[in-house]
Amino acid sequence: MKEHYTDIQEFAEGQLLLINKPYKWTSFDVVGKIRNAFKPLKLKVGHAGTLDPLATGLLIICTGKMTKQIDTFQAEEKEYTGTMTLGATTPSYDMETEADQRFDISAVTPEQVHAATKQFTGDIQQYPPAHSAIKIDGERLYEKARRGEEVERRPRFVSITEFEITRIELPEIDFRVVCSKGTYIRSLVHDFGAALNNGAYLSRLRRTRSGNFKIEDAREVMEMVTIIRELKIGK
Repeated sequence: MKEHYTDIQEFAEGQLLLINKPYKWTSFDVVGKIRNAFKPLKLKVGHAGTLDPLATGLLIICTGKMTKQIDTFQAEEKEYTGTMTLGATTPSYDMETEADQRFDISAVTPEQVHAATKQFTGDIQQYPPAHSAIKIDGERLYEKARRGEEVERRPRFVSITEFEITRIELPEIDFRVVCSKGTYIRSLVHDFGAALNNGAYLSRLRRTRSGNFKIEDAREVMEMVTIIRELKIGK
């Protein structure tokens, strides 16, 4: 159920905004758009969990005093739906970069695809993509990767509660994943391709849930901007 706002001051006291992040927007683009809508009011605005530019879906935005709870919201379980493309890999593990390797998928069966999910449920170890926003020595990995520099990636343990295959029409495979904070779905897809002695990259991703918050209750960015602007002028 979508929140109803009656006073601009509510945002200063602290609000949690559920936003549907558009395709090719960064999470910071959304924060900036919301923050600018409040001007000349100076409000703290932050997001609770980055979404890659090529991903869409639920982005939690906190305002005012609610920003103190960002870490709590970030730590909650996430749910995603998406599509992987089998038969190729890319350096970024998604469609941001061109394919660097191609594989024959003619021998891959639906039974193998479904069976492979079992390797990726429970507590697993994964390496973040070289093209990721993790900082090493004060610099984000993707900045090094885009310069063509060797990137040091450190493994992390994450938890996959559910990994369900929902459609197989090769080369495309649709899936649903429920996972812990810090899980890279791009890395999951890359490793899934390798488990099939093949290659795979992420071609679509949507966050559908974070904790108890669902995408069905989210507003579009410009819908929220309009609400804020109308409250400022007392409409």
